[in-house]
Amino acid sequence: MILTLVAMLSMTTAFAEGEKATNANNVEAYELNINMNKLYVALDLANDQKEAVADIHHTFASELMFAAQYANNDRKALVERAIENDVKWMRYVLNDKQFRTYLTLLNTTLNNRGLIK
Repeated sequence: MILTLVAMLSMTTAFAEGEKATNANNVEAYELNINMNKLYVALDLANDQKEAVADIHHTFASELMFAAQYANNDRKALVERAIENDVKWMRYVLNDKQFRTYLTLLNTTLNNRGLIK
């Protein structure tokens, strides 16, 4: 009975790992259609920050969709570069508290989509 339980847990873990890898290969995982109004509220953005954040997000989403068209090794490098650029630009626009919240949201989103490990 214990061996059956261990085997089931192993299979579940392997399946979940495979699911995450499959998600990263789907183009849908690279589409970042988010509700910008909810992001504005979550980050408590001032009016002058909203347009900058929307522009940065639009560029980031475009870079991710561009990366989705390439093979795994190239795709991974392009995704990493897109994330670096996004974080760098957001750091310039957001204050420390907003930036920490943004990083939490970004990491959660990318992890849930299987784009980063």
